[in-house]
Amino acid sequence: MKPGNQSSVTGFILVGLTNDPLLEGLLFLLLLFVYTLTLVGNLTILLLVCCSAPLHTPMYLFLTQLSLLDITFSSAISPKTLVDLLSQKRTISLPGCIAQIYLFGACASTESFMLTSMAFDRYVAICNPLLYTLTMTKCLCARLVAGSYLGGFLHSLIHATCLLWLSFCGPDVIDHFACDYPVLLKLSCTDISINELLRFVIAASFVMVTPLIVIFVSYFKIVTAILRIRTTGGRRRAASTCISHFTCVFLFYGTSFCMEILPNSSSSALQYKLLSLTLTGFIPALNPIIYSLRNKEMQQALRRFLYQTSHSSC
Repeated sequence: MKPGNQSSVTGFILVGLTNDPLLEGLLFLLLLFVYTLTLVGNLTILLLVCCSAPLHTPMYLFLTQLSLLDITFSSAISPKTLVDLLSQKRTISLPGCIAQIYLFGACASTESFMLTSMAFDRYVAICNPLLYTLTMTKCLCARLVAGSYLGGFLHSLIHATCLLWLSFCGPDVIDHFACDYPVLLKLSCTDISINELLRFVIAASFVMVTPLIVIFVSYFKIVTAILRIRTTGGRRRAASTCISHFTCVFLFYGTSFCMEILPNSSSSALQYKLLSLTLTGFIPALNPIIYSLRNKEMQQALRRFLYQTSHSSC
């Protein structure tokens, strides 16, 4: 079987979120606000961590990488969706569709690994605080970050490469607001058993289940260590460093698993779109807010930055 050049379909029509002109206008304003919030919030975190010496720690190194991923994650989908909401012609080429799937999958997979690295960092900080600086060295942090990116982008490359070997003969309508891997597989006129097998073996077990098990084990030990702290204030301080991360984990994996277990039926198409919109639009916008609201160090860094900026302008 020769790759992709057997396809008679060279592009696809995206159904989008709705065909109601009024709803399209409201959705455009909402998504534009959310995307702007994503950019501003995550860029602010990157700026604060870079400019504030007290934030040059492993936890904030991982947080900056999470912000970079959220920006790229959202930018892979949101701009195209915003343009389509204002356009009558919602089309995307086959190479563009595969590229969108690759970038989306790479960022999602890398974020899964990055959240796992952040859980390990919190485990060491709370369960072995005296060994924290010796364990979480710059070298180890760099390896965890590099490993997250390598694993995420390699995983997505495997799936994108397998898509190139498929043929698409029609129909050419994608019932979604963006190119989605399982939706695109249904439109192929060739055997997709290998793609489905790889999706189950690699995506489900390696990218979703295994990291989640590591995170759960880390938090089990973290909770056990927190309960052994005698003072209420000590328990509260220890727990506060984990709540933001655990909230992000719950949102990301909760939404991802709901998308995986949602039955493949026409009645669930709208729910699937809404979950996709939550994963690609709302969660990247919420992550900076979650970390900023409960993080006193981040709040202090923001105050210092605003104070220095206002005085330097004077």
